[in-house]
Amino acid sequence: MFKKIFVDLCIKKNEAPTSVLKKLGLTNATYSKWTETSIPRETTLKKISDYFGVSIEYLKGEEKASEQQPNAIVLNNENIYIIPVYETVSAGFGAIPENNIIDYTPVYIHSKSEAENTICIKAKGDSMEPEIFDGDILQVYKTESINSDSIGIALVDGEDAYVKKIVYGYGWIELRSLNSKYQTMRFEKEETLRVRILGQVKKIIRNV
Repeated sequence: MFKKIFVDLCIKKNEAPTSVLKKLGLTNATYSKWTETSIPRETTLKKISDYFGVSIEYLKGEEKASEQQPNAIVLNNENIYIIPVYETVSAGFGAIPENNIIDYTPVYIHSKSEAENTICIKAKGDSMEPEIFDGDILQVYKTESINSDSIGIALVDGEDAYVKKIVYGYGWIELRSLNSKYQTMRFEKEETLRVRILGQVKKIIRNV
């Protein structure tokens, strides 16, 4: 119960749990030890209660949301999942050895099966402007098949992963940047075998 209340409070405050933990001087290892039936020690509960402006009793599940201040309303939504955010496209799909998770973010996803195949990636560069900017978080659904004209993740030659608009034609595939200063990558006939689809961008999350 405590862990769910903590995550709901993070969502309400529009912050990732890892971000809150860092501000409170707590580690991710501490977070991973929390279960649905366990709660932190009293000193930790006090830090969390002060940060969110709720009582320790509320964090323990002993006090209803209606008895709290307005900013402590809990979103009891089973479709909110905490998804890992990877530093690069390649890291997110294991295309290179580094597998950097830099944060976690709450995301609304329709089903558990979709959530299990969803990751988030931090966008880099300006090749997909004006739709995707450097630093945006991309919610990506892992799939090997997407519709033409969709924005997706493509792996070329088993090494380099790109976020591009993916367009199909008879006997060819193009990886297009939305920024006109970047050239289209076109693959024809047997060259199309060099391209492997890894996922589809479902949502762009931008901090303002």
